[in-house]
Amino acid sequence: MPTLNKIRSALAGATGHRGRPSAASPRPDLRRFRITLTVFFALDGFLFAGWVVRIPAVKAQTGASSSALGLALLGVSAGAVATMMLTGRLCSRLGSQPVVLVCGLLLPLSVALPPLTRSALALGLVLLVFGAAYGGMSVALNSAAVDLIAALRRPVMPGFHAAFSLGGMLGAGLGGLVAGRLSPTRHLLLLAAAGLLLALLFARPLLRFPLEPARREPDGAETTGGTARAPGRARWLVAVLGLIALCTAYGEGALADWSALHLADDLSAGAGLAAAGYSVFAGAMTLGRLSGTTLVERLGPDRVLIAGGALGCCGMLLGSLAPSVWLALAGFVVTGLGLANVFPIAIGRAGDLAGPGGVAAASTFGYGGILVGPVAIGFLADWFSLPTALLTVAVLAAFASLTAWATRRAVLPHG
Repeated sequence: MPTLNKIRSALAGATGHRGRPSAASPRPDLRRFRITLTVFFALDGFLFAGWVVRIPAVKAQTGASSSALGLALLGVSAGAVATMMLTGRLCSRLGSQPVVLVCGLLLPLSVALPPLTRSALALGLVLLVFGAAYGGMSVALNSAAVDLIAALRRPVMPGFHAAFSLGGMLGAGLGGLVAGRLSPTRHLLLLAAAGLLLALLFARPLLRFPLEPARREPDGAETTGGTARAPGRARWLVAVLGLIALCTAYGEGALADWSALHLADDLSAGAGLAAAGYSVFAGAMTLGRLSGTTLVERLGPDRVLIAGGALGCCGMLLGSLAPSVWLALAGFVVTGLGLANVFPIAIGRAGDLAGPGGVAAASTFGYGGILVGPVAIGFLADWFSLPTALLTVAVLAAFASLTAWATRRAVLPHG
């Protein structure tokens, strides 16, 4: 018996609580799966940014006004929201990994469609398809990440979103380099081919790892700090987290859809420099998210959310009102650093509370809240000016900070 107890103690020390690997020395297969999941996050950002930097060219191609373009861009959010809850149910039933792969194949195919359109109506319809693939990919990736985080027992969600931002930075940078050389059609067709190849290359390591769902209370109640939470309260907390995620999703979407036009039309930047707007924003988000795990471990998620929203507000005030391109780019950098970890913390915490359903609900709430965002910015740009419209990003960033502060004890564990 003493020998048996020693063996059990050794196994417990090697694998951690409930048979999971310890944070200090994760199993090699966990590390390999983490790399694979990181690649898919990066692919998601790379393809999305590739489309974003070609929005001005597609706008000119279709002859759409700012308000018509805003309505067409609504298709991305509408398609995403339409599929997010369905994706959450599929992840619960089939597992997140097969859903990640299916969406990872559909997303490259759909990104090639927008430059084939010749009207704002046709653009909006194909963006519904692109948005559906993008929304499904977002939910499936975050659901898989929540389960992997439970196995690793470390808050590494910001690292996955750093890969998304890095992919976005690379995609935007590449788009800026080829903007004057390749038509939008050729550029996005090449991106589609590269995306399909990458998804197929990593399909086997994605599917072969037996990832177990994160464990939760069997009756649906959640426990944090020794306090049991009923399912109804958990749903309310997920809604609050979705509201916080909304503010970052709105900011990311606004800069993705309108930063290039703001720099080009309001500050007379050339095509390549205008494309750099989203690239520097994505680069700043990448840096912020790479340090996100350390920040959360040292400061706690509540402080990171509150400070991040406040910094994002200040950055977007500068980015919207700056009189020169370089000051506006500096504002985009500050905005990216501030908002970097808001969305991953909120979505990760929703997954902790309610699994794939929580990820889907918070994501749907976040992206659903910006259904009117592209339209509102487009109409405000027509009625007033694009800089005035972009000030709404600063307002929502401040609101996210205040919401995180007001609900910090109920929603998030203190670091």
